[in-house]
Amino acid sequence: MAASSGPVRLQRCVMSPAGRHSASLIFLHGSGDSGQGLKMWIKQVLSQDLTFQHIKIIYPTAPPRPYTPMKGGISNVWFDRFKISNDCPEHLESIDLMCQVLTDLIDDEVRSGIKKNRVLVGGFSMGGCMAMHLAYRNHQDVAGVFALSSFLNKTSAVYQALQKSDGVLPELFQCHGTADELVLHSWGEETNSMLKSLGVSTKFHSFPGVYHELSRAELEKLQSWIITKLPGELEKQNE
Repeated sequence: MAASSGPVRLQRCVMSPAGRHSASLIFLHGSGDSGQGLKMWIKQVLSQDLTFQHIKIIYPTAPPRPYTPMKGGISNVWFDRFKISNDCPEHLESIDLMCQVLTDLIDDEVRSGIKKNRVLVGGFSMGGCMAMHLAYRNHQDVAGVFALSSFLNKTSAVYQALQKSDGVLPELFQCHGTADELVLHSWGEETNSMLKSLGVSTKFHSFPGVYHELSRAELEKLQSWIITKLPGELEKQNE
């Protein structure tokens, strides 16, 4: 990681497209994980890597920082939380700092020739929450957002930003396991309802019996949705 006086450059694990690169996907891991760890977990669940003919997948790793729910222990987290609850204030200082760092990641893709409306952002758990802050507060011109087993706090800055917004918003793909005991299914549902009421086009997919984890059915559904948001040359010709 760069010195504290300089910009933070995230470690990243990249899955290159099989063919010509024409779109990019930024997939953010959950708390305590890493980009490499998330990529391996997906491979384990799908029995193969998540790959696309034309989409580059970037799995960045959150820099280590003290995490309050772990009594201040150091963890790879995108931001701090006062507690794991939807009924407390957000730790906006750390969220906003990471929005700046992840903006550099989006800018890197744009500089390499990928249009911003050909960039998708999303993640698992805390990663999905981070992606919603990144897109709906800072980058409403990305292709779409996905959030797996994620939630926003009841007074989230995302809701406040959307109340002031009158532009076209990126579509949200949201999934949640009904047996999740860490991030309750009802928190995810409530987040989805709020975003829908604020003009976000979204569908909430429930997965019966799934805990706080990734599932094959969920990842296969996500894969199909990604292709609809970032079609390749052939898919675009067939539309």
